[in-house]
Amino acid sequence: MEKGKLLKAIIDNAIDGILTIDTRGVIESINPAALKLFGYDEEEVIGRNISVLMPEPDKSAHDGYLHRYQHTGEKRIIGIGREVRGLRKNGSTFPFRLAVSEVQYLDRIIYTGFIHDLSKEKEAEERLREYAAELEELVEERTRSLKKTVVALKEAKEEVSLSLVKEKELNQMKSRFVSMASHEFRTPLSSVQLSASLIEKYAQPFQNPNITKHVGKIKNAVGNLTTILNDFLSLERLEAGNVEPTFGNFDVVTFSEEVTEEMQMIAKQDQNIIYQHTGIQSIVKLDQNLLRNCMINLISNAIKYSGENTFIEFNTEITDSQYLITVKDNGIGIPETEQVYLFEPFFRANNTGNIPGTGLGLNIVLRYATLMNGKVHFESTINKGTTFILSFQI
Repeated sequence: MEKGKLLKAIIDNAIDGILTIDTRGVIESINPAALKLFGYDEEEVIGRNISVLMPEPDKSAHDGYLHRYQHTGEKRIIGIGREVRGLRKNGSTFPFRLAVSEVQYLDRIIYTGFIHDLSKEKEAEERLREYAAELEELVEERTRSLKKTVVALKEAKEEVSLSLVKEKELNQMKSRFVSMASHEFRTPLSSVQLSASLIEKYAQPFQNPNITKHVGKIKNAVGNLTTILNDFLSLERLEAGNVEPTFGNFDVVTFSEEVTEEMQMIAKQDQNIIYQHTGIQSIVKLDQNLLRNCMINLISNAIKYSGENTFIEFNTEITDSQYLITVKDNGIGIPETEQVYLFEPFFRANNTGNIPGTGLGLNIVLRYATLMNGKVHFESTINKGTTFILSFQI
């Protein structure tokens, strides 16, 4: 008796719906959760055929199953974990996951059904799909706008050599662009990046590969836009003479390990950045911000222009007379005939194809290194890779 009361209490208080039917499909019992889902009172469904809770085509299929059972006596378990739709009293339908078992009870057979409502899960999936589509459209719109601005700026740059007047006009346009970029792009880009990360986090329980793919596209697009924006901001500060190095002592090994960890997060699949330090000493006296920008630009280029499943060598060295920083990849290389133009602003080699970039990174590296009294040396061979070396006198 006590066990029966306990079982009834468990069924009555279950979150999921539970009901039983006989071999004719007549409802014998139904718990409060199921009544709430379907919108009925208990007396409205007890004694009625289970098909009252089913929309087409499940209703006809269920009646057909019972008909076959009554004529053949064939026993079976009806689809465990099957996702179906239920028909409410008001005529609306809703999705749920159904588990139905055939049970031998005393001298007869009954069927016990467990109903898990999927309405909230389906609504959440739909909202995530809509939000991901909106974010992707926003990023694409920002990308098109920024590309148009970059093209306009490059065209203006080509005309600057015609006269000093045009140079002044170009500088004014660049200043307006930088001011606009700072206010119009930084904040929305940060919002898009944060929203994409939140979508990725909230979508993890659904394990939907389409959401993961589109979130990845959003993050990559935001990363590319951020790099473009940072390049233009750095160039403007350099040309305006607003960059003054601040020298200070710091541990280059710890500093480089942090940069390596940061860049590894944006590396391609199975790309590995291998960092090593040579020398007993690890303290250098340079501008941390300028050096970090140089390192990130060089490693970012190595990532972009190398394939998957490759290694990028990142080395620091302290000798008796200088600090050396080396970044080596085995990527597409730089054509020998174009190497003379490598450090010019907006220059991009003809073998870069559709790989994104502004052509400003190496120009910024050279100018930052020069501000710290350093030099930039490189060696490159087509389809074998490129090595960049930054050297600073002690």
